[in-house]
Amino acid sequence: MRALIGSALEGLEEKLEIDEAESGFAALRLLPRHHYDLIVTDINMPDINGLELVSFVKRDPRYRTTPLLIVSTEGSDRDRDKGLELGASAYLVKPFAAEELRRLVLDLLPPERPARS
Repeated sequence: MRALIGSALEGLEEKLEIDEAESGFAALRLLPRHHYDLIVTDINMPDINGLELVSFVKRDPRYRTTPLLIVSTEGSDRDRDKGLELGASAYLVKPFAAEELRRLVLDLLPPERPARS
């Protein structure tokens, strides 16, 4: 799924730097290394799930304002509501069209993004 998301986002005119994490813990290790303009997560991940990741990110003052997109096969209203309640900015159910993902990402990215550090 990470490769599918990455290739869908490569189709954007705006160039994005993308880091991938193979698990929730790997994502948590990446966060302090750079400034991220957007975080995309799945609910179903090894180690910690995406909802736990969202909860951690949104409780941390460094990332509280970072937009967060959940992409998941979990499409029930309950799952969507829980993700949004925890602080996700948007929720996209798989399968999805690449254009829908690109539109959401562009909508969620800050208009003027700082250079990546």
